[in-house]
Amino acid sequence: MLLVPTLSLPAEAPSLTDAVITAVRDGVQDGELVPGATYSVYQLAALLGVSRSPVREAMLRLAEAGLVEIARNRGFRVVLPRARDVEEIFEIRLALEPAAAGRAATLGCPEAADCLAVMAAAVDDDDAPAFWAADHALHRALLTRAGNTRAAAIVEQLRSTTALLGPPTTATGRTLREIHAEHAPIVAAVRAGDPLAAETAMRDHLEQTCRLLTGRPALRVVPGVDPPA
Repeated sequence: MLLVPTLSLPAEAPSLTDAVITAVRDGVQDGELVPGATYSVYQLAALLGVSRSPVREAMLRLAEAGLVEIARNRGFRVVLPRARDVEEIFEIRLALEPAAAGRAATLGCPEAADCLAVMAAAVDDDDAPAFWAADHALHRALLTRAGNTRAAAIVEQLRSTTALLGPPTTATGRTLREIHAEHAPIVAAVRAGDPLAAETAMRDHLEQTCRLLTGRPALRVVPGVDPPA
């Protein structure tokens, strides 16, 4: 018999539907919502103290993202990303982020160095939440500096999907210090104004993460060439 999950709405969210989506994702990461178990819309609405409408909309959006399966007349089941799902996510990120890093190197992005410094301090303090907040901020800063806020939003959503696999340090087997070390060449190239080195460093970092998450060789995406289906 499954225990009644403990869920809570985030303090801030663009909409009630977005808040429900975040609560469900957090519930999966925290082990409150068990993959494969069926939960009803009524149950989730009661747990979160909201009406059923935002819950239904949230489930539809999560289903579109492949994070849940709708069980007709029963509710929904949480679905963890499969290896191929993760590969597809990194195909998209590889198509967006290396180019953005190169563009940021050309234009300059002082925020990147600030984010890396926060990551380094978080490593010393063994503060994983602060580390990942700075990690996300670094990737977002490079994408935004490159002039593509939509790409930044897409990448953030994709990262929310892979986060369901568990803490990145657990899912990939790397320490915070090792992950920080992968970001250092990216920021160094951006500060040096070297777009080619920035693109290469970002690509290497993403491919390494993909390889560790899937247990397979990462796909090398060549600019101008479509990745294999």
